[in-house]
Amino acid sequence: MRLYAQTTVRRSRQVLADLIAVALICAAVKLALVAHDAIRRLADPGRKAESAGNSLSDGLVDAGDAASKVPFVGGQLKKPLRSAAEAGTGLADAGRSLQDTVGHVATLVMIALIVIPVVIVLLLWLPPRLRWIRRSALTRRLANNPGGADILALRVLAGPQHELAALPTPPGGLAEAWRRGDEQVIADLAAIGLRQAGLRA
Repeated sequence: MRLYAQTTVRRSRQVLADLIAVALICAAVKLALVAHDAIRRLADPGRKAESAGNSLSDGLVDAGDAASKVPFVGGQLKKPLRSAAEAGTGLADAGRSLQDTVGHVATLVMIALIVIPVVIVLLLWLPPRLRWIRRSALTRRLANNPGGADILALRVLAGPQHELAALPTPPGGLAEAWRRGDEQVIADLAAIGLRQAGLRA
């Protein structure tokens, strides 16, 4: 199985197409990672809210513990401070929730920005490459089989005629020479067939 053509022009086109496909996939991954990092930065307010909420809650809990030691009214002072501490905990929870949401969005955007372009590139690039690999293998196998050169020559005669102008025209024409089994004409036509497939004789 041959991955690249043997003829220079077609091989150059194939290598260029492969490089473009790889470059587009790398660019998609890089863009996705940049977008992921940018979206993750939107979670900074959530981190600050979580930190502030935890600090507020801890401070109010400590204040409530200290207030509970005041004789006679300590229990009454502690209750509102505990309630305020729960509000601080709620702020911290909201900050964590914001961070989680932003993290999920960043991950989903990153996956979408990788998967969609990669699928498009693969759909545009891979089928023609696989078709060429399969066709070149079949053409090579045909050329190596007994009578395969005749079939290749016939395919060339039945196809576009522009490449036939370079061949010397025997008496009666190329088709007549092919019918007679002229080995040189068949070999020349088969070589054109191989060249059209990107292969050398």
